[in-house]
Amino acid sequence: MLGNDHPQTLASVNNLAGAYRSSGDLGQAIPLYRQALTDRRRVLGNDHPQTLASVNNLAGAYRSSGDLGQAIPLFEQALTGCRRVLGNDHPQTLASVNNLAGAYESAGDLGRAIPLFEQALTGCRRVLGNDHPQTRVIYGNLRAAMEGSSSE
Repeated sequence: MLGNDHPQTLASVNNLAGAYRSSGDLGQAIPLYRQALTDRRRVLGNDHPQTLASVNNLAGAYRSSGDLGQAIPLFEQALTGCRRVLGNDHPQTLASVNNLAGAYESAGDLGRAIPLFEQALTGCRRVLGNDHPQTRVIYGNLRAAMEGSSSE
């Protein structure tokens, strides 16, 4: 037995939450993501990349549930932590920029979303290249946001 505090156990809780989220069961996913985040903060600390990923995952589940009031501050927290710990050019940081931009877009705040999508795209092109899947996803997100901006 690895025990409740073993990193693999913590990852399993997070992965189970992800499976529930993927199946659309946010009622099961959100409490498990909260548990994973609480446990990772306690065991790994606030600045560990896996803890930051848990912040992002919980934020994403809240966004999926339509609770942007919970999601946006968590996405902001994840991004701040990623920038501080991993640097601006780390793929996890760039994904966090994209995720926060997407939450702003969901909230109808394209004035904040579009510059963040542009920032994420510029970073991904520089770090990962134009053909990387993450770069392509962010490009699509920026394009959709810009189309939404022009239709207003």
